Formats: sequence, structure tokens, C-alpha cells
Amino acid sequence: MKHIFKITSLLFAAALFLTACNKVADLPFYQNGKASQLSTTATTIAPEPKDSLSEVVTFNWTFPGYATDEAKTKYILQIDSAGRNFSKAVSAEFTGTLKRTFLVKDLNAILLSLGLKFGVAYGIEARVISSYANNNERLTSNTVSLTATPYKVPPKIPVPAALWLVGNINGWNNSASLESKYQFSQISETQFAGIFNFQDGGAYKLIQELGNWSTQYHMIDGGGPLSGQFEQKDADPAFPEPFVGGWYRVTVDFQNATYTVAPATERVNTPANLYIVGNLNGWNNSASLDTKYAFTKSGPFSFTLDVDFTEGGFYKLIQELGNWGTQFHRTTGNALFGELEQADADPAFINPETPGKYRITVDFAANYYWLTKL
Repeated sequence: MKHIFKITSLLFAAALFLTACNKVADLPFYQNGKASQLSTTATTIAPEPKDSLSEVVTFNWTFPGYATDEAKTKYILQIDSAGRNFSKAVSAEFTGTLKRTFLVKDLNAILLSLGLKFGVAYGIEARVISSYANNNERLTSNTVSLTATPYKVPPKIPVPAALWLVGNINGWNNSASLESKYQFSQISETQFAGIFNFQDGGAYKLIQELGNWSTQYHMIDGGGPLSGQFEQKDADPAFPEPFVGGWYRVTVDFQNATYTVAPATERVNTPANLYIVGNLNGWNNSASLDTKYAFTKSGPFSFTLDVDFTEGGFYKLIQELGNWGTQFHRTTGNALFGELEQADADPAFINPETPGKYRITVDFAANYYWLTKL
């Protein structure tokens, strides 16, 4: 009986061994996906307000071939102005679709949110990023280029004639004695900007008429020290100052009723005079410089000059001919837009790549410069 038990046990073990050795089928192998190919139904977009409810452009893209149901594939369509490498792109997310059609009004809103000016044609870029639903295997499509011109729409809040900052920073002095360094500059048709030195973590309001609180602007609940929305009303809450003291640029956008606050270089005093000195005039920083290179004061803190650029090169901005020590130079930006500071230093401002006549605007309330081709 004992031997029978041993034999039975051996047979059972052998059966288990033979079962375990049965070959299991290979697991399925799924190829990686490939980037979608993006195309567009239009490459030049310049609609009019009367067409705001019409379809203006459709972006189409191909399925990336993921090993999943097409209906579960995620796509992110990104749109940005050309040359920014999608650093400030507007993004829209979709699942299971291979196209996105925009109405005129919706695309125009995107263009304006990118900071583009009314009636000016800009280069626009778009791309699609695909992935599985859990964001695995993100693939970026080709980039398509378009030319788009935003049209003018009424701002959410009427644009004032002037704008001032009143708060802890200046003892809440809402009177005509307030120093001009607390006044904003109008940098576009619907935007004001100014650089201010916040120190104590207090608060402030925006005033359009010194001495008059009833037409002020205040932050809408939900905003913060660096961004938010505002409305015109004699009410609280005030705008909170940044938590860390220092120089900040406050930008107020009446088109969208929004404000942004970002660190900036020190606000410089507006000079009495301004001249351009560079390749275009042989770097002649002397009293013999032709008067056609002298700027005209166009606002409390701004200067403009219409000048011909015929070649590449650079230039500096001089407030006293013969004196490099009080010059202004570029800190960030490109040939057409950027920031400046007062310092005898590089980099210089860049001549436009395309020759022609340009209007240079220099604003010392916001430390901005920009060029417009005439």
C-alpha cells in the first residue's frame, strides 16, 4: 500500500510537470504610433466682424496609429504667433476627433489673447500633440503656418484717457499732487502698462481721474497679486501687491478686462531728448548727428521716430549726444519688440531684417520699445 501511494504521487507530479511545460502563446506586439500629419483648409485669414458666426478654418490631422480605439486617442491643438516655439500657445484638447473647425469670432478671440494688434497681419503656427488617454506616447505633429489678421471688437471696458496706480505704495494719495511715476502709459489701443516698486505687500486701486474714486477700477474676486480680472466700480476688493517686494510691470488690458503683474527692470526717468545712433548713421554719437535721427516726444513717457533701415546692423538709444554713459540698451526681445534699461552696456537694439521705413516707439513708463513698418 505504501508503494502504491509513492507511485501515485510520482505520476501526479509528472502530470503537473508536463502541464507546466506546455508552450504558452507569445504576447501580442504593438508597434509604436507615428506623429499625426496636420493640415489646414486656409493659410491666409482676414475675416470681418460681420462674418463672426461663419466658419473660417478647419485643422485636420491623421490618426497616429496607436494600439487603441481611435475614439480614445487624445489630441491637443496648439496655436501661437510665429517664432515663439509655442511658448505662449493657446491649447484646446479633444478626444477621438481628427479635426477642429473654428468660427471667425472664436479664432479672432485666440488671436487677440496672443497679444496681436487689430488690423495687422501676423504669422501664426499650429501643431497637434497626440497621446493615449493616459498621456503616454506623446507625439508632436508637423507645424503648419498661416497668416492671420485680427479684427477690432469693442473692449469689455471702455478705455480711459489716463490711468494711475493709487495705494499703499504712495500713501493712497488720490490727488493732483501724486507723482507722475505712478502713472501708466498707453502702449496699445486698449492696453496700459507701467513699472512700479512694490515694497510692503499692501494693495492698490486703478484710477482714471485723480481725485475721483467713483470711476475707479477694482479687482474682481478670484484674482491675485499676479493676474486676474477687473471691473469699473467704486468697490472692493483692491488689487493685492506682489508678496515679494521689487520692481514689477503692471499691464492692464481693457479689451479683455484683465491685468497681469510680472517682475521687471527698474523704471527709468523719462529723458528730455532721445536719439538713435548705430549702423544707419555710422555710430555718430556727436553734436554733428543729423537732426533726422532725433525722436519726437509723443506722450508723457514716450518718444517716436520714423526712420529708414536699409541694411542689417544695430543701434543704441542716446539721451545726450556724445555721452555713452546714460544710454539705453535692449535687455530682451527682437528687432520689432522688447524691453530696455538705462545702462552703458550690450546688447544693442537689432535693425529689422526687412529694409524699409519704420516707426520706432520707446516708452519709459513700461520700459518697452516696438517697431511698426510704415
